[in-house]
Amino acid sequence: MLRSFLLTSVALLSLAQESDWKKVAVLNGVDFSGLTPAQRVAVLNVLRTEPCACGCDMKVAECRVKDPACGVSRRLAAFAVRDASSGKPEAAIRADLDKYAKQPPPLLDPPVKLNTAGAPFKGPATAKVTIVEFSDFQCPYCAKAAVEAAQVVQKFPTQVKLVFKQFPLEDHSQAALAAEASLAAQAQGKFWQLHDKMYANFRSINRVRILAWATEVGMDVNQLTADLNSHRYAARVHAEEQEGEVAGVEGTPTFYINGQKFNGVFEVSAIAPIVIDEMKK
Repeated sequence: MLRSFLLTSVALLSLAQESDWKKVAVLNGVDFSGLTPAQRVAVLNVLRTEPCACGCDMKVAECRVKDPACGVSRRLAAFAVRDASSGKPEAAIRADLDKYAKQPPPLLDPPVKLNTAGAPFKGPATAKVTIVEFSDFQCPYCAKAAVEAAQVVQKFPTQVKLVFKQFPLEDHSQAALAAEASLAAQAQGKFWQLHDKMYANFRSINRVRILAWATEVGMDVNQLTADLNSHRYAARVHAEEQEGEVAGVEGTPTFYINGQKFNGVFEVSAIAPIVIDEMKK
């Protein structure tokens, strides 16, 4: 009874926030911390009245409240904040936002905060450039990008750290299982070995094959079986999915370079110049 009451209360609170989006002073994924109170008011005024360019027929602020995974409203909000922090008045912010909304997305979005603590990674822990990958083990595009990501680390062995985050898609029936298995592999020090096996065979992933691959890479299969049966890592997978949605992940693979969402095809030739630029900062 108490659980039902709490769930109902949370649902009602969420509905109230969505219906009252014009009064909400905190927007999903928008960092107002560097603004003065007057600048914050100016940005909120703009975001509450200017349309989102994602085709949702909502205002930017409304979209941030009702659809926090929308990368377009996130970019527009970040742009407005940046304009305000540079000292521009509300009218100028509004005019700039209108022009910006009509442009194609930039190669890199404004940086967002990502939690990489405890996530599997390649490269030096203190590397100057951190690339965070949100990925799905059954996604063909992710399988291709995984090869490119490995090559980026090989090209910049002391400058780049590659961090893997889980984002299994609902329409991939074995993706959540594979995500849990990979975290169980991490606990045994075999994450990248199983990662490589699953991406090399992404079209044939299932429980039986995962256990077979685990044997091949030297994992304790009894422990893996117990972890999968108990869904030991399901909550962590879900938490990383939620983090990705808040950060603006709309599909897989999605990469962030020093917190900046990359809006292009992830290939060594495209990433290398960005890494070099980031190293100069």
